[in-house]
Amino acid sequence: MTLPLPVVPDPLGAAEASIRPGAPSARLTVAEWLRFGPFLAQMVVTRRCNLSCGYCNEYDDHSPPIPFETLDRRLLKLHQLRTWVVCLTGGEPTVHPELVRIVARMRELGFRRRQIITNGYLLTPKLIDALNDAGLTDLQISVDGVERNATTVKVLDRLRGKLVELGRRARFQVVVSAVIGSAPPQEALEVVRFTRANGLTPRIILLHDGSGRLNLSTDELAAYREVKRLLGHAGREAADYREDLIARGRAPFRCRAGSRYLYVDEFGKVAWCSQTRAYFARDLETYSLDDLRQQFHTSKPCNEGCTVGCVRTASAYDGWRSQVG
Repeated sequence: MTLPLPVVPDPLGAAEASIRPGAPSARLTVAEWLRFGPFLAQMVVTRRCNLSCGYCNEYDDHSPPIPFETLDRRLLKLHQLRTWVVCLTGGEPTVHPELVRIVARMRELGFRRRQIITNGYLLTPKLIDALNDAGLTDLQISVDGVERNATTVKVLDRLRGKLVELGRRARFQVVVSAVIGSAPPQEALEVVRFTRANGLTPRIILLHDGSGRLNLSTDELAAYREVKRLLGHAGREAADYREDLIARGRAPFRCRAGSRYLYVDEFGKVAWCSQTRAYFARDLETYSLDDLRQQFHTSKPCNEGCTVGCVRTASAYDGWRSQVG
């Protein structure tokens, strides 16, 4: 996921009048946000997913959707923290019955980018049109290959029609992430070519394990090189950290998770990311400038082998700043 760098002096300032009466109003100052505030928050709207991909550890098949009122309180808190981008995730966000209402509320609050990560299976022309009208700005689909296999059914043969419909109807940006590591590696090339042919934005993902580490074969790495060649400059992310991971097995960086990047789970807990929920958890509703400052400076023990691109991208803006002091 590519994040826009902050360029306006008062992020979310125009949304002030849209806050309902009686809601908490204390917010970070602009100066506080520029130093420690969130660029991106990923918020789980349900843990349930309609699929069961073998590599995924971020879903179940039974959790109820989080009530709109609960999510609204969390969005209000993210607004107070002056969060730049909010991305709805899961599980599978499209199983939430009030998804369109949630997106519309995000626009009402004034978040600059309003995103969804989805497997695409439940997208229909009606839902795409509704998301257009609600103000969605970005949608991301990960396509694991071309043909279904024992690991995944989230493949091009099942999603061609959905992607064509997105290319025709979506007024928001659609990023299709070709995944290497869950299917025969050359299938990622077909995903990229199909994506481009339908006017969508291709991206490449290297599948990580449950701890966020790479574990790819020689053939998979060869396919990655070819896809990256096809993508050109767009194939680079966050100073091309994946090249260091491939060459040396490590790519240390100043991880700003818990500050520039927030992962909010279904219980309203802030974690460093989806893969480190056991390491750090704080209640979003009481999250403060002190928490942002502390996590900005906290050295994360997993930073050297991290493959979570959204965390690296959100952290890159502050790469020149010291971790201490």
